[in-house]
Amino acid sequence: MRIKEVLRHKGSDVVTIRPDATVGELVRLLAQHRIGAVVVLGEASAPAGIVSERDIVRHLHDAGADYLSSPVSGIMTAEVYTCDPEDEIESVAESLTEQRIRHLPVVVDGALVGIVSIGDVVKQRMDELRVERDHLTNYLQS
Repeated sequence: MRIKEVLRHKGSDVVTIRPDATVGELVRLLAQHRIGAVVVLGEASAPAGIVSERDIVRHLHDAGADYLSSPVSGIMTAEVYTCDPEDEIESVAESLTEQRIRHLPVVVDGALVGIVSIGDVVKQRMDELRVERDHLTNYLQS
């Protein structure tokens, strides 16, 4: 199965933020949408970075609450790993695990078209395994 199938089920809406927005705005956005990461958009709708709850906690520990007025660009991860809608779920799962990341923006021709999380990938794989199990059970019972 491919990433485009995951996006078809979950949708392709992505919450984004500008690099010059404050960390406080970021915190409000994460809470409002009940999500764990936000893509930072740069020029031409291309991902310039990604920032997660973990980034906030680490910087809060180091800098204290004053950093809530700092720009998101100061805490975002600028090296953004991405995937393509045509990528296989298995290869994306491997990338998420190897890179120790939980969210992967989906990009086509440099433009953001969706985002998948490790939870999305696991859910899709579990659904596939259920279908396989049901087919095998039906086969053995017939």
